Amino acid sequence: MRKYNVKLNGQVYEVEVEEIQEGSAAVESKSEAPKAQPKVTPSEGESILAPMPGTILRVNIKEGDHVKKNDCLFILEAMKLENEIMAPRDCKIVSVNVTQGTSVNAKDLLCVIE
Repeated sequence: MRKYNVKLNGQVYEVEVEEIQEGSAAVESKSEAPKAQPKVTPSEGESILAPMPGTILRVNIKEGDHVKKNDCLFILEAMKLENEIMAPRDCKIVSVNVTQGTSVNAKDLLCVIE
């Protein structure tokens, strides 16, 4: 087994991949598949979640930024309307989990704040 970090939609996951030798048949593993682990867990701060499904049009922040209450963090397009996702308070950005163009579902993790 080899371990790799894979970045998908702005989140980093650790995965294990089994190398199959040429000419050998694939062997089914009885162990449970590894679960994806986000780069930063919500326990390290407050989660900012998508309020509805849509597409991220703009990301106005990056990791380490300090923002003020009501600063616009993201622009989320949903039902042809642009929705601003605002900072709930003065805070520091711990992680940004989406990028421009990312499709999100309601309650998907957008970022984590301190």
